Amino acid sequence: MKILIFILFCIPCYALAFETKSIIDSPMLTKNIGTNRTIIVDINGKGDFKSVQAAIDSVPVKNSKWVIIHIRKGVYREKVHIPKTKRYIFLRGNGRGRTAIVWSQSSSDNVESATFKAEAPDFIAFGISFKNEAPTGVAYTSQNQSVAAFVAADKIAFYHCAFYSTHNTLFDYKGRHYYESCYIQGSIDFIFGRGRTIFQSCEIFVIDDKRITIHGSITAANKETEREMSGFIFVKGKVYGVGGVYLGRAKGPFSRVIFSHTYLSNTIVAEGWTNWSYDGSTDNLYHAEHKCHGPGATKEGRAPWSRQLTDEQAAKFISIDYIDGKNWLPAYK
Repeated sequence: MKILIFILFCIPCYALAFETKSIIDSPMLTKNIGTNRTIIVDINGKGDFKSVQAAIDSVPVKNSKWVIIHIRKGVYREKVHIPKTKRYIFLRGNGRGRTAIVWSQSSSDNVESATFKAEAPDFIAFGISFKNEAPTGVAYTSQNQSVAAFVAADKIAFYHCAFYSTHNTLFDYKGRHYYESCYIQGSIDFIFGRGRTIFQSCEIFVIDDKRITIHGSITAANKETEREMSGFIFVKGKVYGVGGVYLGRAKGPFSRVIFSHTYLSNTIVAEGWTNWSYDGSTDNLYHAEHKCHGPGATKEGRAPWSRQLTDEQAAKFISIDYIDGKNWLPAYK
């Protein structure tokens, strides 16, 4: 009985994602992808490579079988790129507090500034921090584009990872993506793009930005047409931090962002959502909340075009089927 009680208290309630019956960890993923190919990266020279990029470069072009690149603990100061020609890479760290990929670059080009770029489908990262530590600079200038990760292909998943920057932290550009138990930090538009993405049990930490008088936004989801399959879905996580911020701002006439069963601290301003940079009709915006809780989840004062969803309305978005996850996520195989 004591063992059972211990287990119940040590497993967070949000760890049980969707229909999964066990916690998704590195051994489970390793088993499910079914490979014995491992490349070791060790910053101290006790592996196959000292550089993460050198290990990726060693993977054959048009790779067709999963390969694990195990990055041992350390801070790897380099830009890392998974090119389009190298599928089936599992980048496995020793934990986001132990393994970090760090660079410092600001640019007028979001892609150019990115510390990490994933442009090949069928990619997994586990237990790694991705950080762009470039200075924030002056608001609304080329200096503030400092992306930690650029995610630009289909069927990509991150587990127990962290993403650090200020402005434009995570460029979730396109494709079906899944983030579980990740930490994402920033101040303005720090999750942006047109990905078709689920953020399961993620922590969102807001940094106060003193350079501007308007509030920043956690999300800036771009969706230009009704038929386009994109939108950010947050399920069972929490949002907290310093200063005031919007849950999202409209970017495109069909912009879609949903927060479901999420704890919202008082860092979320009463309006909740903004269309300050979008001057079109708000009729087709789909900025919504579903059974959120906490002091920032108040319905009073919300933007009039934002939505509060019923269980029936939310069901198709908060299911793993929203990203066809049962067909490609190794955790479901």
